[in-house]
Amino acid sequence: MNRLRWLLSAALMVAAGASQTTQAASGPYWQTKDSKDQESYVKVPMPPGIQVIETELEGPVFATAEGKTIYTWPLGNLRNGNAGDRRNSGVATCDDTIYKETTGYMSPYPPGFLLPELETRKSCEQLWPAVLAPADAKPVGKWTIAKRKNGQSQWAYDGYPVYTSSLDKKAGDVYGGTNALNGGAQGIVRQPIGPPPDVPPELDVVPFRTGHMITTYKGFSVYASDADAPGKSNCTGKCLSDWDPVTAPQTAKTKGDWSVVERSPGIKQWAYRGQPLYTYVHEKKARAVTGSDIPGWHNVYTQRALLPPAEFTVQDSRIGQVLADKEGKTIYLYQCNDDAMDQQTCDHPDSPQVYRMAICGNFDATVCNATFPYVKASAGAKSESSLWTVVTIDPKTGKWAKPSDAGAMQVWAYRGRPVYTYGEDLKAGDANGDNYGEFNGQRNGFRAFWVRDDYRNNNLGRTANDR
Repeated sequence: MNRLRWLLSAALMVAAGASQTTQAASGPYWQTKDSKDQESYVKVPMPPGIQVIETELEGPVFATAEGKTIYTWPLGNLRNGNAGDRRNSGVATCDDTIYKETTGYMSPYPPGFLLPELETRKSCEQLWPAVLAPADAKPVGKWTIAKRKNGQSQWAYDGYPVYTSSLDKKAGDVYGGTNALNGGAQGIVRQPIGPPPDVPPELDVVPFRTGHMITTYKGFSVYASDADAPGKSNCTGKCLSDWDPVTAPQTAKTKGDWSVVERSPGIKQWAYRGQPLYTYVHEKKARAVTGSDIPGWHNVYTQRALLPPAEFTVQDSRIGQVLADKEGKTIYLYQCNDDAMDQQTCDHPDSPQVYRMAICGNFDATVCNATFPYVKASAGAKSESSLWTVVTIDPKTGKWAKPSDAGAMQVWAYRGRPVYTYGEDLKAGDANGDNYGEFNGQRNGFRAFWVRDDYRNNNLGRTANDR
């Protein structure tokens, strides 16, 4: 009986994986490489040496002349203190200090514990180089001047000093910060910044893990219908009992991707890239995506990330849909922030692995690798998406390795960080490792790679702090 049950379970798992492979390759969450969709933005004044570049997931971001993405570190509240830069203070707090002890900001942990790997620990300014301004620099638009401890001038945007990340190696990289999902315990993370999106005042753009979705200014999801013609709405009569046209003011005019559909004399409706826009009457929560379950209707994005690697699938789980490996096992991201004054992330192979080892294996690498195994990459595997890369890891240490090193593994990484499955997920769609770790996995732990989270109303998709 047990063997029969095992065989049936294995068959269901294979079938589920096969049924979802097509969705991962062409499903509603990503755009293909030949898609030209890019988010338009409002042109704003910028100092010399600052530019705007297009990125795959964050859309338009500010960058240095060399193409390095620019970040801020806004002051945030932790349980027993604050960390980050205070807005409009004119002072940058990220400096050359190498902190050696925990702050105690994350109770119930007391302050004064020595941080790991102090002999190689870097300062905040080594990890986050300041974007320096000339000594005679003048404010430009929202760009102002902050002072560093050493007397140097540093550019600030909207009142916050700006930095680049040591993890970003080429133009378009946005590896800085963390993979943290937004929550009250993940630490004070850095945020990439860019110009505002070019959208009408009635609408907004919300970042998700798979792209930038258009919502109303109140946060309700916006939809388009396959039954409409370009620039013409065919939603009339009974259709309007389920779908509300997104109305435009009488003064609205066509601009860029935005146009106006006249539904009847004096009634105007916004259209994006020729598609008339609607909200779903039955959605009562902001940022929901349940309207996309109605055949012929879909959420509207300014741009989406490219497809994940071909050997990944999408699976139905208990509260939504998750990214999974080729066998249907849920993919997990590890996130971690230490409790030092400069709030360094510890979710990257460059950082100490003791935090991860403590959570997944009680400091035992063998146990850790069985609890949350790395997702191995097939020989010669590549990805069209810049967010996904194949990296070489020493599973005993969690650090980088060379392909020729004994025991080295070729594994998949998302935003430069390895991804994992969970040893106790037994069938496709299981997500038993979600929230595994401290503070429900927010501060130091593992979170499932949700692409659609109905249970929490997609709040764990992507937010401004989801880095």
